[in-house]
Amino acid sequence: MKNAPFWQVKKLDEMTSDEWESLCDGCGQCCLHKLEDEDTGDISFTNVACRLLDVTSCQCRNYAARKKLVPDCVILSPDQVSDFPWLPESCAYRLISEGKNLKSWHPLISGTADSVHKAGISVQGRAISERDAGDLQDHIIEREG
Repeated sequence: MKNAPFWQVKKLDEMTSDEWESLCDGCGQCCLHKLEDEDTGDISFTNVACRLLDVTSCQCRNYAARKKLVPDCVILSPDQVSDFPWLPESCAYRLISEGKNLKSWHPLISGTADSVHKAGISVQGRAISERDAGDLQDHIIEREG
């Protein structure tokens, strides 16, 4: 396996910062607001995106300062992946932590960042900004993979 891609031979906590960042497929699903039922812990998903997410490109408008600008923004790290069951089943961080391979549409496999959009995995064309949403309860959706 000496020519195998890094995600097949390294654990998440062994990856360089660049390798870690390249695992993000740019789907934007993790930037959608979620609602947790205080009594049951059940999580409901919405189509409402963080105000920093460009809902067309599915990229953060200020990635470097996201935690400062949005204090409840979750900055994922290798030791936390299993703590976030709301990560989509298609998320590379989740897949790698579960010992699975990346999907064929993942940019590291396809060679193009647009493949996540073409595959219908991203929130492109389906998400709205929190600035336009109003009550999050009105935007609950079924979770996608």
